[in-house]
Amino acid sequence: MKKIFFILFIIFSLANSSYAAGSSSNTKTNTSNYDKAVKLIKFAKKYEKKGKVDKANKRYEKALELLLKSNKKKPNNADILNYLGFTTRKLGDFKKGEKYYLEGLAIEPGHIGINEYLGELYVATNRVGLAKERLAILKDCNCEEYKELKEIIDGTKKSKY
Repeated sequence: MKKIFFILFIIFSLANSSYAAGSSSNTKTNTSNYDKAVKLIKFAKKYEKKGKVDKANKRYEKALELLLKSNKKKPNNADILNYLGFTTRKLGDFKKGEKYYLEGLAIEPGHIGINEYLGELYVATNRVGLAKERLAILKDCNCEEYKELKEIIDGTKKSKY
C-alpha cells in the first residue's frame, strides 16, 4: 500500500512540475521597446559594416519606431534621446538627430554616447569646431568614444553620417 501511494505521489509530482514548466515557458518575455531598439541598432551596425545599407536602414527605421514609443512612455531619458538622435542621423535626418542629442545633453551634459555621436554629426555637417568641443568634453573619460571621435575628426576613420 505504501508503494502505491509513493508511486502515485511521484506521478502527480512529475505531472505538476512538467505542467508548471510548460506554462512558464509559454509566457512572453517582457522586453522593453528600448531594449528591442538597441538590439535592432546593433544588427543595423553589422549590416552597415557589410555594406548592406538597405537592411541596415530597415533596422534603423524599426528601432526609431520603438524608440519613439519609449520616449513617449519615458520622456527625458538621455539614453533614449541618444539613440533617437543616432537612428535619425543614420537615416539622414541631421536636424532631428541634432535636436534629440541636444535634448539629451540638456538632461545629462556629460553623456558619453551623445557627445561622441553629436561630434560625428558635426563632422558630417562640416562643423568641425563644434565636433572638437564634443571631443574636449570626452577628453578625460578614458573611453573608446573619445578615440573614435578623434579619429573621425582627424580624418583617419570614415563615418557614414
